[in-house]
Amino acid sequence: MMKNAPADPSHPRSQKVIVVMPAYNASKTLRATYERIPLNYVDEIILVDDASHDDTFAEAEKLGIRCIRHRHNLGYGGNQKTCYTEALREGADIVIMLHPDGQYDPAFVGAILEPIIRGEADVVLGSRMLDRKKALEGKMPLYKFTSNIFLTTLENWVLGKTLSEYHTGYRAYSRHFLETIPFMRNSDDFVFDTQILVQAVYFHMRIAEIPVTTRYFKDASSVGLKASIIYGLKTLGVLMQYLLHQWGLVRSRLFLP
Repeated sequence: MMKNAPADPSHPRSQKVIVVMPAYNASKTLRATYERIPLNYVDEIILVDDASHDDTFAEAEKLGIRCIRHRHNLGYGGNQKTCYTEALREGADIVIMLHPDGQYDPAFVGAILEPIIRGEADVVLGSRMLDRKKALEGKMPLYKFTSNIFLTTLENWVLGKTLSEYHTGYRAYSRHFLETIPFMRNSDDFVFDTQILVQAVYFHMRIAEIPVTTRYFKDASSVGLKASIIYGLKTLGVLMQYLLHQWGLVRSRLFLP
């Protein structure tokens, strides 16, 4: 068993597992992230380079990772659209999104699969906020910590859920989930992550969480304060779209089959 893997890989597994890595200027952290992935859980890794200005693509090729390069920067959501489309095309039964910047610990790859493998969930979130103390110990900026709590509280109230957070970038999706949710209609920017979870609730998908640890450091990508405020406002906009659609007042294409 590869060290640092938190779950037992001895159970039989017939599902094809693909890790997708939406990458942008991640050359400094990619190798260290890749080397910590417990490969005994993974059938394939796909990295999508969103027109990076550094050597992300070349570094991925050195590591033997299958690489796709956008000729123009599409944004974080646009990157994910390519990731999931390619993973489905390759026959993935479970798709794990893992950022290559080292902020999220790859050691939890085994654990994040388990609820889907057991047939208990369609999407699994690697939550930083199930243990809030560890989030702060990992150097999560205070403004991110407090805004995460505020937005999550509001999202739970609107969506009727009790999740610990909606804003993690560490996720696993079943094939059924990705083939059902119209994620190609979502934004190409960061609010994609909010939209796909609100869609999950609307389409009655089962959502599970596992606790994960993260660390914030100089070379890890991080959304600044201004971008975080814009993201928060767009998140509120998605919740309003959901409510208006539910009430039958304004139909949103995000929630059409």
